[in-house]
Amino acid sequence: MTKQHIEVITSIGRRRRWSLEDKERLVAATFEPEAVISDVARSAGIHVSQLFRRRNQPAP
Repeated sequence: MTKQHIEVITSIGRRRRWSLEDKERLVAATFEPEAVISDVARSAGIHVSQLFRRRNQPAP
């Protein structure tokens, strides 16, 4: 019989709250020349689809 490694998650991840300024900064970074949207998303720790959704939302 082989032993298996089991990972136990003991805490619940909480949702991050982004300020309007942070969201605007990330979206603006995607419009910079030579910007790669997936790189911007990765550096912020978010999924690229979230950044695309923010880009397509109308301004408040």
